[in-house]
Amino acid sequence: MRNGEYMMLKTDFNFTLARECAKAFSGVSGLGCTISDAEGSVLEEFGYGCQSCELCAALHSEKAYCVQSQNYGMTEAERFGGKYIYYCPKGLTCFVSPILGEIKSAAKITVGPFLMVEKQDYIDCDLTELFHVPSDQLRQAEKVLEKIPYTPTEKVNQLSTLLFMAVGFMNNVSRENQLLSTQSSDIIQGQITTYLMQLKNEETPPSYPLAKEKEFLQSISKGDKEKAQKLLNELEGHILFATGRNFQLVCAQIYELLVLMGRAAIDAGANAEQILQRSRGFWEKLSSFHNIEELCLWLSGITNELMDSIFKFTGARHANAMHLCTQYIDTHYAEKITLDDLARKVYLSPPYLSLIFKQEIGVTFNDYLNQVRITKSKALLKCEGLRITDISIAVGFMDQSYFTKVFKRITGVTPNKYRNQLKTTG
Repeated sequence: MRNGEYMMLKTDFNFTLARECAKAFSGVSGLGCTISDAEGSVLEEFGYGCQSCELCAALHSEKAYCVQSQNYGMTEAERFGGKYIYYCPKGLTCFVSPILGEIKSAAKITVGPFLMVEKQDYIDCDLTELFHVPSDQLRQAEKVLEKIPYTPTEKVNQLSTLLFMAVGFMNNVSRENQLLSTQSSDIIQGQITTYLMQLKNEETPPSYPLAKEKEFLQSISKGDKEKAQKLLNELEGHILFATGRNFQLVCAQIYELLVLMGRAAIDAGANAEQILQRSRGFWEKLSSFHNIEELCLWLSGITNELMDSIFKFTGARHANAMHLCTQYIDTHYAEKITLDDLARKVYLSPPYLSLIFKQEIGVTFNDYLNQVRITKSKALLKCEGLRITDISIAVGFMDQSYFTKVFKRITGVTPNKYRNQLKTTG
C-alpha cells in the first residue's frame, strides 16, 4: 500500500499502533509481519511477509488460496483466544493475532511465512512427495526458499505468544486512550468552569494574571505536569472570561501563550530547532478547531509534549557530553586531566559533571581515567625494554609508586608480577 493510502480506509482500529507493533516485531524476530484488514487486503508489510512471498508464483499456484488461509487463521485465532499457528496451502508456517475493532476483529497481524522443518526436509517431503512438484518448478521454488527463514517449533510457540501479548496490549492501549481522552477533557472542562465561576463572582473585572502565567512557565521548565495543568486551566479560564468566549480572540491569546511556552522549554534545555519547527504549525492547528473543548484538550497535550521534550533532549545532551568526555580521556590519558578541565570542555559545572558521569558511565571520573591508563600500561608492559618508571609516565602517572598501587588495585597484581606472568604464558 502506498504511503498515506491507508488513511483513506474506513477502519475502526488504531493503524498507527498496529504499524508500530508489526514493525517492532519484525525487526526483533527477523520474520515478515503483514497487517491486513478483516477481508485479507494488505495494509502494510514489514520484512519478507505473506504479500512478498513468491512461492505460489514459483509453483504456479493461485495466491488467493493464501489469502483464504490467512482469513481462516484469523477466525481460528478468535476461537482459540487470540493466537493461531497454521500452515499455508503450500506447507509454509504462519501465525496470526486479530486486532480488535469496536465490535469485532477489524484486522490482523500475520507473521510468516517461515519453515518449522529444515529446508531440505521440506523440499523432499512436502514439495516432492506431497505436492509432486515438477523439477523445473522445484528449481524455482528452491530459489524462493533461500528467502524463507527456518524457525524451530519451540521458538515459534514463544514468538506467537509474544505477538499475542503485543497485540493484546495494543488493543487495550487504543481503547484506554479513547477513554482517557474523554476523561481528561471532562476534568479539564470541569476545572475551567469552576475557575470561570470564581471570576464571575468577583466585584471588579480581574486583570490578566501575569504572576500566574510566570508560575505556569516555571512549572513547564521544572517538568511539574500536575501543577502546570492546574495553572493552565486557570489561565484558559481567564482567557475565556476576558474574551467573552469569542473563539478568534481565544485562539489569538492561546497562540501568544504557546509562544511563551516554547521559549520556556528552550530556556530549560529543549532542542530549539525542534521546538521552533513544531511551533510553526500551531496557528494553523488552532484555526482548525471548532470548539473550546477540543482546543483545551489539545493545549494540555502540547504542554505535556513540551515538558517531555525538555527531559528527552536533556538526556540526549548528557549522552553527548559523556561521549565527548570519554573520547577526550581515551585520547589524552597521558596528559594531566582534571575534572575541572573536562567540565569546561563540555560546558557543565564540575560537581554536576561528576554526578552525571557516575550515573551514565557507572564509575567515577577518576576511576574511569585510571582504568584507561592501566589498560594502556598493560600493552606497554609487553615491551621488555621499557622500564616501569617510563611506562607509568607514558600513561599519565607522574609517581611510580602511585602507578603501582593503582595497577594492583585494578588487576590484583603489581606491574612487575604482571610482566613476569606475560613471560611465562607467552
